[in-house]
Amino acid sequence: MKAAWFEKFGSAAETIIIGEQPKPEVNDGEVLIRLKATGVNPSDVKKRMGAFPNLLDTGHVIPHSDGAGIIEAVGKGVSESRIGERVWVYQAQYARMLGTAAEYVSIDASRAATLPDNTSFEIGACLGIPAMTAHRVVMSDGDLTDQTVLITGGAGRVGFYAIQWAKIAGAKVIATASNPADESACLEAGADLVVNHRESNWGDSVQEINDGEKVDRVIDVEFGFNLPEVLKCIRIGGVIATYGNTQVKEPKLPFFQMMFMDLTIKMTIVYAMPEAAKQHAIKDIYNALSANKLKHRVTHLLSFEQMATSHELIEQNNVRGCVIVNIDS
Repeated sequence: MKAAWFEKFGSAAETIIIGEQPKPEVNDGEVLIRLKATGVNPSDVKKRMGAFPNLLDTGHVIPHSDGAGIIEAVGKGVSESRIGERVWVYQAQYARMLGTAAEYVSIDASRAATLPDNTSFEIGACLGIPAMTAHRVVMSDGDLTDQTVLITGGAGRVGFYAIQWAKIAGAKVIATASNPADESACLEAGADLVVNHRESNWGDSVQEINDGEKVDRVIDVEFGFNLPEVLKCIRIGGVIATYGNTQVKEPKLPFFQMMFMDLTIKMTIVYAMPEAAKQHAIKDIYNALSANKLKHRVTHLLSFEQMATSHELIEQNNVRGCVIVNIDS
């Protein structure tokens, strides 16, 4: 099968190889998927750069956790009725070497979720990390009806979906963005109000535009960096649900201030989500897709031969939407 892989850590241009690899076998409890598209996420780039030094101990890695395609075969214990099913894939290259940057992937049947007929494979390849992470950080802390949610970086891969999940759940949404294009994206996703997080004291601005009221919850992409401003605008008893922290690697917490505010901090990574939360996300994603209730941002759709370029785009750190590679091209 056609595949892309790496055998050493380093830059995309120097490490990603495109060629032929053996077609995977389908084992008990698995499905074999003919992939149509693969999605590239920051975690894929970090792995290729050596974030996990032992990753290559057992050989090469076919990267990427997210993708979409059609089930061609099933292993023992999986209903044959799934053959021919359109699916989106998540966690393909988590705790294993063979991800979705290939014509085929064989994976546990539970990691292949039904993709509605009205949703393209390119969109399907966006869902694993971005949409599931967004669902978890928004939906895991109780009813959102009449709550006000602040979503930092609302134009990003996760933030764009988080705005939509929050609106679906009945919340008022305030998003942050750094430029007019990102502000427009937040509003397109459904945000009620947008604040520029490049401006000083933007936490005060959040409260000001919210009629002087503080927010109930914060969905945060840069926990350590944003914390001082978040503390200005979150209410006592509020929740900070964070899924990212790249700028301030080891943040110092103003413990007593936060304790006396009775704050809850929740950290989320899609791989460690409880299985029940994953299945909850899959169900809600299917329902939302079927009803055309989710908008998507595919900013780059590349050919298979541009696999290295797809990683380089993510590394530039200014791509807000999904980067997708077409397997068939």
